[in-house]
Amino acid sequence: MMTNRKLNTYVKKGLSLIILSVLGLLAFIPLYWMVITAFKEPTLTMKFPPELFPKNPTWANFAELFRRKELFQWTLNSIIVAGTVTLAQIFVCALAGYAIAKKKFPGARIFFWIYIGSMMIPKQVTLVPLYILISKFQMINTYAGLILPGIAAPFGVFLMRQFMVTLPDEVVEAARIDGASEFKTFTRIILPMSKPALAVLGIFTFVGEWNSFLWPLIVTNTSNMKTLQAGLALLQEEVPMKFSYLMAGATYSAIPMFIVFLVFQKYFLRGITVGAVK
Repeated sequence: MMTNRKLNTYVKKGLSLIILSVLGLLAFIPLYWMVITAFKEPTLTMKFPPELFPKNPTWANFAELFRRKELFQWTLNSIIVAGTVTLAQIFVCALAGYAIAKKKFPGARIFFWIYIGSMMIPKQVTLVPLYILISKFQMINTYAGLILPGIAAPFGVFLMRQFMVTLPDEVVEAARIDGASEFKTFTRIILPMSKPALAVLGIFTFVGEWNSFLWPLIVTNTSNMKTLQAGLALLQEEVPMKFSYLMAGATYSAIPMFIVFLVFQKYFLRGITVGAVK
């Protein structure tokens, strides 16, 4: 009986491994095709049957890409916007999560669920009113117009609240007895204890803002204010059929995401269970 159980366990693990390997391979194929196309000659991108391994890889596409002066301005804009939004969102969402999780006030639960319910509203629905609001504040084609709409995110508040609910109330009460102010309790006790959730929120926010395309494309109207993703869209308008050149731009824009994933891989995995176990 025990042997059969072990055999069934091994079979299930083997099947799970095979299924996950196939799914992982399917997810990897578009990324692999993007990278190898970036190293191909433009005349070989439409070759049939396609080359799975370039025989004569070239850096010419990247050299042509880096000759564009706007590329580095777009990269700088993306770093400024993604970095600022990430830091601001971590602080704002942590404050909101702390207030909802540890403070008792009338309508706290209702307020929380109404705020979280806004996650179900598609972003495309809010584009027009948001654009009108930013326009009235004269923030079109500015860093403020790119940054401010992304600071308060329902997902970030939800994530921080779910994590902070698991923190013991006794720690907060002990800080109050010792005479710590609310802000000191938050910065000296709550934030250090919330590092895993803060790291996960920071990673998700940075990746989302770095890859943001539609809002930067709408709210900017000059080339020098566009972020990298919106700027690369201009390349497609200039050379729509030069796929190797376009894939070089896509590969360049994806490099920071590779670095973030490799460095913070354990936090990505931990993000699946943050706030799930009390």
